[in-house]
This record gives sequence, structure tokens and C-alpha cells, in this order.
Amino acid sequence: MSKAVIEAESSMLGFKKVSNQVYVQEGEPSCQDPSHPTTVIIYGWGDARPRHVAKYVEGYRQLFPHARIVLIFSPILKALYQTLEARSRTMVPVLEAVYPEVLRNPDSAEKKSDERVLLHVMSNTGGMNCAATMNAYSKHTGGQRFHHDMLVCDSTPGSTHFLPNVGPWSRAMALGAARWFPWPFVVTQALAAMFLGCLHGFGWLIGATSAAEFSTGAVNDPRLSETSAKRLYLYSKEDDIILWEDIEKHAADARQKGWSVSAELFEGTPHVGHMRAHPEQYWGAIAAAWKEAASNRAKQ
Repeated sequence: MSKAVIEAESSMLGFKKVSNQVYVQEGEPSCQDPSHPTTVIIYGWGDARPRHVAKYVEGYRQLFPHARIVLIFSPILKALYQTLEARSRTMVPVLEAVYPEVLRNPDSAEKKSDERVLLHVMSNTGGMNCAATMNAYSKHTGGQRFHHDMLVCDSTPGSTHFLPNVGPWSRAMALGAARWFPWPFVVTQALAAMFLGCLHGFGWLIGATSAAEFSTGAVNDPRLSETSAKRLYLYSKEDDIILWEDIEKHAADARQKGWSVSAELFEGTPHVGHMRAHPEQYWGAIAAAWKEAASNRAKQ
């Protein structure tokens, strides 16, 4: 997926380029509804193009017309080979779009912000960039947690163990890259599996924490993630890339650590395919969870 394609398609959707991966669309300029988010941050799944996420942008526009929407694209290869520090630097434009005053004055992070932020994370690759955003915020503020009022986990997170997941992970990579290669899909997936094996082996040799392992832990780490934020998991038992048991395990861990957790199970839907198959259930779950998040914020 070329940078030119992303830029052209994002422009058609009304987004302004902030960096190669980060795009921003301002909301309607009329008075904002204090019960709505001021910003929705969407972390796209691996190799998703603007046209793939257009329906999500449209759905949030209908729910929250005044909200700023920040859209992050997630090339799979880049997410895998980048170090945590490099991924975190790549996500600094997100902070510049939402919390510019914090970057200018890190001490202001200790004060309650007027920003009402909803995070929507799609698949594990989107989760890697969300975790990198949290890490970047912590680094810039001397250890403050990344403020948000709600986190939507869409088809994520999955297990970080390599052997049980190399099949689904290589399939996800191959789906994004298949259009670039003339040979059968199984060959592309085999090459992806070999690449992942080499990457995993190198990481094991140097004792590095994988991007998937860090991101899965970060969103349930009270040092990085806002503990008062509402959490919503959207998933299905038919997902062939992220196992539903892993999502439920992560949700249970979040609940045990004090997060307010809701989960919405969809019938018969593939990976990141819940909205397309069941739009009313999908957007209804998000609207209901945000109502609870707004109520929780009002009580603080």
C-alpha cells in the first residue's frame, strides 16, 4: 500500500495529512454536545486502506458529528520491525493533534483535560500503535497515563505466544500483501511465516519484548492506560485470526484490575467484520458504552 494511495483516499474522505500514518478530520464547527467525545481516535487494522475504514468514519460521524476524528494507518511490516521507541515516535503526531498543550507543557498532563477521548483499536496491529501512543504520552509527561474516556477493542487482543499463532499471524500478513504477488496465496503465507519465524528468533536471541506482547500488556497496565476509562470488547467466535478465548481472557484481566468492562459477541462474523454484518448491534454497543463512559466522567 503506497503512501500516495493513502493520502489520495484520505483526502477524498476529508482528512488532512499530519504524517505518513496519521490523518485528522475536524468535526462540524457548531456547538459541541458535552455528552459526546471531542475526539475519536481510530487505529486501523494491519494494511487497511482509507476506503476500508470509510464506513467506520461514517458511523462515528453519525453518532458524534462534532467530534474530531484522528485516523491511524497500520502497515503490518512496519509495526513488526520497528522498535518500541520508533513506534512511539511515529505516534507523537497523534498527541500533537489531541493534546498539543501537553507536549508544550508536560506538567499540564496532571490536570483534568477538557478533551473527551474515545479510542477505537482494530486488530493486534492497531493495538500496537495504540500502545505506542500510550508509551509516547508517558515518556513526554514523565510517567503520566494517557487520558481517554473509553477504549473499544475490535477483534483484539489475541495471544502473544508464537507457535500457536504463527498460522493466523502469517495469514493476516499474507492477506495484506497478496495483491502484490502473482503466485498462490499459500506461498505468500509461507513466506510470511518464515519472516515471522526469523523475527521471533532474533527477538528471542536479544531478549526483546515483541510488539504484540508489549501492546497486549500496555492497555491493561495502570501505569500507561487510564483506569477510569470504559472498556468495550467487540468479537466473534468465528474470527480465524484472533481467538475469542484470548479476548475474553484479556477482558477478564481488565475487569479484575478495576476497569469497567463490557463485551459484545457477534454471530458468524470474521476478523474485523462485525460492523459490516451487524451494523445496528455494533453501533448500538458503542453508543451504550459511551453513554456509560460519559456518566462515569461526570461523576469524577
